[in-house]
Amino acid sequence: QLDPENTGFIGVETFASLVHSHELPLDPAKLDMLVALAQGNDEGQVCYQELVDLISSKRSSSFKRAIANGQRALPRDVLLDETGLGIYKRFVRYVAYEILPCEMDRRWYFYQHRTCPPPVFMAAVTLTQIIVFLCYGARLNKWVLQTYHPEYMKSPLVYHPGHRARAWRFLTYMFMHVGLEQLGFNALLQLMIGVPLEMVHGILRISFLYLAGVLAGSLTVSITDMRAPLVGGSGGVYALCSAHLANVVMNWAGMRCPYKLLRMVLALVCMSSEVGRAVWLRFSPPLPASGPQPSFMAHLAGAIVGISMGLTILRSYEESLQDQCGWWVLLLSYGTFLLFA
Repeated sequence: QLDPENTGFIGVETFASLVHSHELPLDPAKLDMLVALAQGNDEGQVCYQELVDLISSKRSSSFKRAIANGQRALPRDVLLDETGLGIYKRFVRYVAYEILPCEMDRRWYFYQHRTCPPPVFMAAVTLTQIIVFLCYGARLNKWVLQTYHPEYMKSPLVYHPGHRARAWRFLTYMFMHVGLEQLGFNALLQLMIGVPLEMVHGILRISFLYLAGVLAGSLTVSITDMRAPLVGGSGGVYALCSAHLANVVMNWAGMRCPYKLLRMVLALVCMSSEVGRAVWLRFSPPLPASGPQPSFMAHLAGAIVGISMGLTILRSYEESLQDQCGWWVLLLSYGTFLLFA
C-alpha cells in the first residue's frame, strides 16, 4: 500500500510512522541502523531488501559503508554507553572492544552475537593438550623438559623430519609439550587471545588460521632444521598472536582496548622470551640429551602465517574472504609453500 509502484523504496518518515502505528517488535538498535542507512543514501529512503537483510542479520560491504556514512545520526554513538547489561553481555562488549577497530563493527557484533555455536575449537584444543601432557607426565613421572626422556620422543604424536611418511605427525605434534612452562604459555595465549578471536570471527576462520600455522611449523622444520624433532602448539599460537597484534597496529587509532601500548609491549616481550628460550634449549640444553632438542622454527613460521594470512582474515570481519583478491593471492602463496616444503 505504501509502495504502489513496487519500487522497493519508501520514505524514512513513512516507515517511521508505519513502525509506530503497527507497534512492530523490532530491535531498537536495528531501527537505528536502518534509519542511518536511509540517511546515508541520496534520496533518504528505506529499501525493502535492506530491511529484510537487517532483520535476518545479513550485511554486505555496501550496507556497512552506508551505515558508516550515516553514523552521526545514531542516537547511541558509543557502545560503552550501554547500561544495565548482564555479566555475559558485558563480556561480549569487552570482546568487541578487544578485537574490532570500528565502532560500527563493534555495535553490529554486540547486537548480532549469538551464544550458539560457542567458541569450542580453542577450548577443545587446549583441553586435549592438557590431557595429553598429564597422561605422559603420569606415565613417565617427569613433568618438566620431558624430551630428555627417550620414551617421550618415541610417541606417535611427535613430529620428526625423519618420519615424514607418517602424515598425521605434521599436525598431532601440537598436542605434545616439553614441559609445564611451554604448555602454560600456549594454553594461556590460546584462551586469552584465541577464544575472543573465535567468538568474533567464527570457528572456521580461526581453526583454519591455527592449523595453517601448525602445518607451516612442521614443514618449515623439515627444510630448515632437519635433525630436530618438534613438539608444542607454538606454530598455531604464534599465528593467532601475530595476526591479532598486526591487526591492532594497523588499526591503532580505532582500537579502544585499555592500556593497548603497555599490553602490546608485554605481549612482544613474552613472545620474544619464549622464542629465546626455545633457541637456548635447542642449542644449549641444560642437561646431556640422547638427541637434538625440539626446534624453534615453528614459532617463526607461525608468526609469518599470522602476519600474512591472518591479518587478511581478521581485517575482513563480516565480509566474504572469497570476494577479496588479496586473500586468493595469499592462499596461492601458502599453497605454493606447502608444495615446495
